[in-house]
Amino acid sequence: MKKFYINTVLLFIAAFLYNTEAHAQFKVDAQLRDRFELRDGYQKLAAEASIPATLISQRTRISFSYETENLRFKITPQDIRLWGGDQTWSSSGVANNTTIGLFEGYAEVKLGSLGWVSAGRQQLKYDKERILAARNWNQNGLSYDALVFKLKFSEWNLHLGSSWNSLTQTTFDNPYPTNRIKSYNFLWLNRKFSDNFSASLLHIASGVTETDSTNTLNFRQTTGIYSEYKNDNLNIWGNVYYQYGQNQKGTDVNAFLIDADASYKIGNFTPGIGLGYLSGNSKTGTDQTTDNLFDVLYGARHKYFGFIDYFRSFSSHTKQGGLADYYFYLDYKFSKSVSIRNIGHYFQLAQTNPTTPTDKNLGYENDLVLKYKFSDWGALESGYAFFLPTESLKTLQGVANDKFSQFFYLQLTITPTLFKQQAQ
Repeated sequence: MKKFYINTVLLFIAAFLYNTEAHAQFKVDAQLRDRFELRDGYQKLAAEASIPATLISQRTRISFSYETENLRFKITPQDIRLWGGDQTWSSSGVANNTTIGLFEGYAEVKLGSLGWVSAGRQQLKYDKERILAARNWNQNGLSYDALVFKLKFSEWNLHLGSSWNSLTQTTFDNPYPTNRIKSYNFLWLNRKFSDNFSASLLHIASGVTETDSTNTLNFRQTTGIYSEYKNDNLNIWGNVYYQYGQNQKGTDVNAFLIDADASYKIGNFTPGIGLGYLSGNSKTGTDQTTDNLFDVLYGARHKYFGFIDYFRSFSSHTKQGGLADYYFYLDYKFSKSVSIRNIGHYFQLAQTNPTTPTDKNLGYENDLVLKYKFSDWGALESGYAFFLPTESLKTLQGVANDKFSQFFYLQLTITPTLFKQQAQ
């Protein structure tokens, strides 16, 4: 597999260095991201007498992009690993078991004056990435195998996307794991009405198989509006999404998500407040005739629900209770290259049900992030988060005897452009 990717990359370089069209551009970008983490309550409350874990993970990417007037082509192999995580090593100390894969591999073809059509493995990021995101905190990131039409009509942008996913080359039937989306289809309509105001409509039809071995697809429909207002100092944005259709088991869905965020810049300071609310279920089991738990689909988790990552799968992590997040933040820019942000979250269950505690309050989380951009191609970021839980959260996580839960990371990101051929 490693040899295959190396040969593919070499052929790609040779083809475009020696056979370029007039006005073509060829570029090679790289990314190296190393992250040290101290986990003492990360993703789950730290149990009494537990020993903190320390680890270093690494992302290595190289992107080859080629662009003409009518074609855009991009290939991005990547390697994701833990330092020391290879299963076998040779006597020379060189890893035998590598983790090279394909992060991006797509082509965009121009459709005359209408826009572009994109096919292959690609990133999909829309609006504030609430339900369709790149999820960049994970070292592996998130890309999608999809066909996307990117059209423009006057002042309107219209994107139409679709995917169909399979695990193996079957000769009959179309089974797929129930915890993954078999068919993902979306429509995004956007317009910038002025320099200050823009709005978007996003609709997603996500189909999941009813069981791992059957063909029946149940589609959850998600429709919502995103809007944003900006001026020199004030920034306000909000989301409202409604879900209907059916969940994986075929139960009718009636759920919603509401977001609101406002910030105001005062010199180098930018204070802000916000609310995120995901509806939940008040009934479970045979008493549940309608599913009221909002599914964030492929949306960002780490970006919204606290950096200590206690809330990633809401069916299990909140026992279907949903989540209310009341937060505030303060940004300060020391200079163009150095900034700091502190975010405080207070979490509650949106609903209680027979499987959750009766008290909705879950606790307070504080996230502190310091960023230093020392070059156009390099940045250093450090973060520290801690959580002060209630008895309800301890019950949800099954940690009766906890200790102070905290998480620290230090991340180096290098993103140089290795080669760029200027347009002729």
